[in-house]
Amino acid sequence: MRETGMRTFNAVIERDPESGLYVGRVPGWPGAHSLGASLDELERNLCDVVEMLLEEGEPMLESEFVGVQMIRVA
Repeated sequence: MRETGMRTFNAVIERDPESGLYVGRVPGWPGAHSLGASLDELERNLCDVVEMLLEEGEPMLESEFVGVQMIRVA
């Protein structure tokens, strides 16, 4: 991957309790998701998926990532 013209996308990462795999997705971008046995593997896999999707053109995002928020309930 080239360093010039680098783009940044947010990814949401969770771990599947049954398989133990990390699951990552780029919010709002259908098809931008992958799995990995480690966080490093997941990052590589997500980069590959995003690069492949960018070859098809600019993403048509369905939503915009805002962030996470902790909530407390009694």
